[in-house]
Amino acid sequence: MHLSQTLELSPDLNVTQILFKEVQNAAELRQNAVQGKIKGALIKPTMLLSPFQVLVAANKAVHLQKINQMKTRSLFSEIIFNLSPTNNISEAFKRFGISDSDNSVLVVLVHNKEDSHLVGDMATKVDGLQIQVDDISSLSDLEKIKKLYKVSLHEEKCGTLLDAVICRMATKDVM
Repeated sequence: MHLSQTLELSPDLNVTQILFKEVQNAAELRQNAVQGKIKGALIKPTMLLSPFQVLVAANKAVHLQKINQMKTRSLFSEIIFNLSPTNNISEAFKRFGISDSDNSVLVVLVHNKEDSHLVGDMATKVDGLQIQVDDISSLSDLEKIKKLYKVSLHEEKCGTLLDAVICRMATKDVM
């Protein structure tokens, strides 16, 4: 049900994504994350197209952490920030972090391979139905995503929406 991938540039680390729908305790989860009781990023799946999008953000966050260049205070907040097309941290949390009323959540964990028990621990904290991470596109709000990333019709004709989103994420630091 969850998706774990080894980071190419940090082969000692895994990024694990766990997707839930019908979540009943989003407010509690968000509060625990703010207090540092949850060692993971809690992301609004309606603003995501693919698990690859999250993997790109996590890979960048781990790299920035290693070179002491993060713009936020933690690895998990840096993942959320890296999903955003802008450099506004509070806007990134508003758009990509979960809110108290959300009924779905993508949990992103970054851990050593021997810490795979964290996946089970996290799954017990969420009062919701775990679903396949590959089904994330069924929760996507395409119109909001296109608007946020300012994807034009012309751009969609020459590439995919995911291509446009990844491009915006990757180039936000140089634009």
